[in-house]
Amino acid sequence: MTSDTAKQDALLDELLKGYTNPKDILGEHGLLKQLTRRLVERALEAEMTAHLGYAPHAPEGRGSGNSRNGKSAKTIQTETGPLAIEVPRDRNGDFEPQLVSKRQRRLEGFDEKVLALYARGLSTRGIQGHLEELYGVEVSPTLISNVTESVLADVKAWQSRPLASVYPILYFDALIVKSREAGPVKNKAVYLALGVNLQGEKERLGLWIADTEGAKFWLSVFTELKNRGVQDGFIACVDGLKGLPEAIETVFPNIQVQRCIVHKVRHSLQYVTWKERKAVAKDLRAIYGAATLTEAEAALARFADTWDAKYPAISQSWRADWTRLTVFFDCPPEIRKVLYTTNAIESLNFSLRKLLKTRGAFPIANGVSGSAEAALPNDEAILKVLYLGLQRIEKKWTLPIQDWKRALNHFVILFGNRVTL
Repeated sequence: MTSDTAKQDALLDELLKGYTNPKDILGEHGLLKQLTRRLVERALEAEMTAHLGYAPHAPEGRGSGNSRNGKSAKTIQTETGPLAIEVPRDRNGDFEPQLVSKRQRRLEGFDEKVLALYARGLSTRGIQGHLEELYGVEVSPTLISNVTESVLADVKAWQSRPLASVYPILYFDALIVKSREAGPVKNKAVYLALGVNLQGEKERLGLWIADTEGAKFWLSVFTELKNRGVQDGFIACVDGLKGLPEAIETVFPNIQVQRCIVHKVRHSLQYVTWKERKAVAKDLRAIYGAATLTEAEAALARFADTWDAKYPAISQSWRADWTRLTVFFDCPPEIRKVLYTTNAIESLNFSLRKLLKTRGAFPIANGVSGSAEAALPNDEAILKVLYLGLQRIEKKWTLPIQDWKRALNHFVILFGNRVTL
């Protein structure tokens, strides 16, 4: 044990002499709060000494032209609750404390706490209740609004940031959110773009809001991505929205579009009676689970022989979309599931839907008194919540896609010099 550690332990032992229960440390008048108060006040005293150039009562201060002039009381919000401190003043009134500035009412970390709660989907009222229950802090809706509104600048910067020139895999999908527009609740579409970069890491590319989901708006999304630097992609994974593949190919003509197999299976089973769904699903699995494209074609033929008498629309639909349903067969088996499903972006959407579930409909701008979104255009309120939610979700993306190196080598064979490491 070093001498410094021994001294620290001895000091802690002295401080904990009267400890009998958790309130002695964590309570309103507990040791933690007292230490925080003294630490802040001592730091402010040190700032004053640096400002004046001499310590309290030091002879150097005589005739210096400025001196200490008492203290003023101030309450600041911290992550552990409100903290009453005394801030030193100077006679000339030009002391500008750095740790707690003159107009500052919250220590660094408090805003992050509010944003973290907001990112978890809590409403303004929920954040108020949470802070009051845990920390004894009464926070106004205006304060919460000011804290969360600061995120909008980050959203705009993030939404316009330059992107990589190549993303081997791209996912596009949309989710629906509830929005209150001048009375009735209506649905709005949130467009999401997710890319897998050349290192195999998932990357949020952007989110956009429109009244409905459609290929025309998707075309504007793809154009924006290209303007921000994306020049190429190898495979785009999408659901079955009409016109979406053509919109992608208009902007990125060399990309291959893979239709999501999971969506296709769900759509196919809509034709099937409940009693026979399990059997039909098994025979469909034989198609997309085949080892090669040739075997998949044979499995589709067997499916048609078995089920066309009852459900002819299924095999007809698969044959009509066959080219876009089978792109993944060019890739190694280890990453095929990454390609033939939109699970990567579907799971992202699921997390965002879960986040939004507790909020209900977003209020109309200037329409709900005491709401953090009340002074915001509705789309900005939605963007704010989803952006913070995406940030929180992205922290869990720590590893590249499994077997990515093998996939990348396969992409080099398939796409040649389009793979630029």
